[in-house]
Amino acid sequence: MAFDLEVLADEKSAARRGAELIAAAGAAAVAERGAFSLAMSGGRTPWAMLAMLGEDDSMPWEQTELFQVDERIASPGSEDRNLTHMVLGLSMDHQSTLRPMPVTQRDPEAAAGNYESMLPAPLDCVHLGLGPDGHTASLVPGDQVLEVTDRRVAITETAYQDHYRMTLTYPALAEARQIVWLVTGPKKREALAKLLAEDSSVPAGKVRNGAMTVVADEAAAPSR
Repeated sequence: MAFDLEVLADEKSAARRGAELIAAAGAAAVAERGAFSLAMSGGRTPWAMLAMLGEDDSMPWEQTELFQVDERIASPGSEDRNLTHMVLGLSMDHQSTLRPMPVTQRDPEAAAGNYESMLPAPLDCVHLGLGPDGHTASLVPGDQVLEVTDRRVAITETAYQDHYRMTLTYPALAEARQIVWLVTGPKKREALAKLLAEDSSVPAGKVRNGAMTVVADEAAAPSR
């Protein structure tokens, strides 16, 4: 399985390229199927990319449903919630596209099942990030969520960075029509090398999909 690797000069350029790829995927999906399903990961890296997408005239916002790849189980409005930052990054005109993970429901497992029932099969495009420890989405090292094969959405069995998480699973990522990875910063260099090598010692290295593009800045890119 080969990755398309694009290396840009800096974080801003990488974010812009990621936005371009997602907008192009959206235009193609609308042309072919009349709608675009996009799932975005949390973390700081995609914030600029999301803002750029909001200003991109080629992004088909009116036909888009914006899902979450993962979310921390935390109270509404918490700074720890990915949704909090997604809302801040979107204009009021685009917030109606959001399909938040229902992490405040009393029964997290049932909530995960409810979210799975909302997901298109397959998602048109999934944005993934990469942690220095090689995690992606909330597929975190050592958690039993890595072994889930019968569900597209699951709850982590242990707290990671102080929070349990709801996350898309490997099956959901494998069936997506396209995955766009955005990886920036020198702390990600080792993890990115493992991802590109499909190193199964890190969670990201176990993602399997036939259409994956990795957009990285020079700081994160392995030496060539």
